[in-house]
Amino acid sequence: MLSKCANPDCSESFLYLHRGKLFRWERRSPPTDTEPLAFEKKSPLRIEYFWLCDTCATQLTVVRTEKGITVTPVDPEIFWMAS
Repeated sequence: MLSKCANPDCSESFLYLHRGKLFRWERRSPPTDTEPLAFEKKSPLRIEYFWLCDTCATQLTVVRTEKGITVTPVDPEIFWMAS
């Protein structure tokens, strides 16, 4: 459940979908040791949501890296081309 801005330096609380920017990431959960190995069985799909408040969304974006999901500055040139 979303409770605050994904920017760790921001404490803005999530209240409304129409404020800020919502990100949705799909990820397959890794199989556990207790699950039997079956090639036809897919790992369960896990959906995660991240939200940036209005202020942070103008300067930051949420990206996936090898280390997981992180917040990174937006390239201003790309930001204005997409608007």
